[in-house]
Amino acid sequence: MQFAEILKSTESEGKEKHVPFLEKKTGHGPEQANVVHVVVGKETPHPNTAEHHISWIELYGIKPDGQAVNLGRAAFAPAFTDPNVTFHVPSVDQFKSFCAMSYCNVHGVWQNCIEV
Repeated sequence: MQFAEILKSTESEGKEKHVPFLEKKTGHGPEQANVVHVVVGKETPHPNTAEHHISWIELYGIKPDGQAVNLGRAAFAPAFTDPNVTFHVPSVDQFKSFCAMSYCNVHGVWQNCIEV
C-alpha cells in the first residue's frame, strides 16, 4: 500500500467536514505578517468530542522544484480546542502551493492544497 492511498480529499467528503480549508494572507494584522490559515469544518463544524474529533493539522509548503517543506503542526485537545490554526510563513513567495493534512480519530487523514 502507498501512503497516497490512505489520504482522503474533497471527493471522499462525508456529512462531517474533514477537508482542511487553507487561506493565504499577506500583510495580515498589525504586524503585517504573511500567514496561512487552516481550519477544518469551515462551513459545517466537525464534531469535537472525545469520541470523534480532529487531532492535528500539518502544513506543508511546496517549492517550485517539488520539494515539500513541513512548516508546522498543531495538535488539538478533544472537546477543548477547535481545529483552527494560523501558521506564520514569512517567505510565502518561496512556495508554489501549500498543502494541509488533518487527522480525524474516526475517519483518518484528509488533505487539501492551494496554489499561490
